[in-house]
Amino acid sequence: MENVIVLSDVCKTYVSKNNIVHALNNIGLEIGRGEFVSITGQSGSGKSTLMNILGCLDTVTSGEYILDGIDVSRMTERELSFVRNQVIGFIFQNFNLIPTLNALENVELPLIYRGIKRSARRQMALDSLEKVGLKKRLSHKPCELSGGQQQRVAIARAVAAEPEIILADEPTGNLDMNSGNEIMDILKSLHKNGATVVLITHDKSVADMAERQVKISDGEIYV
Repeated sequence: MENVIVLSDVCKTYVSKNNIVHALNNIGLEIGRGEFVSITGQSGSGKSTLMNILGCLDTVTSGEYILDGIDVSRMTERELSFVRNQVIGFIFQNFNLIPTLNALENVELPLIYRGIKRSARRQMALDSLEKVGLKKRLSHKPCELSGGQQQRVAIARAVAAEPEIILADEPTGNLDMNSGNEIMDILKSLHKNGATVVLITHDKSVADMAERQVKISDGEIYV
């Protein structure tokens, strides 16, 4: 299987006036194209830092991150922005929806940044919302949707442009069990259709739904 993500001896250090925090220590990780991998760890283990590195939201202090054959450390900010917008789909625990926009408009927003014409992006957003079962909630704003429905909108937004990689950070963390299971079913379906899915979670029952589990503790990985 071809690797789409390769981390080699990755370290991340945060320095303040009074403290040095070694968030990641010599991380080595390979994720194959089309895999469904969960990364688990307790609060403070380094999993959120790792998520930010994988999503090109932060950079490594040392080591190497190869994303789809390209060294991320050599990318310009413009290139990193392109990756975040077109290669990776992000799903967050807190949904990160725009409260003044309805479901359809929320899904369309990143497509606007991609320069996709109005008619095309409208159809892409409609198709994506239909896939997550929200065809009848297009005009509803986030405050008019349940937590599970809001997360479905967030997933629709993340996958509308069919990104190669989906990074899901605690996607069931704010949901009840039934809603959480529905979200996991959607992620499994996306994986079945060819997406590479990387799931960050502290919940073992959620992690068990992935093909492979990676554990992180004190900034170090245990496969």
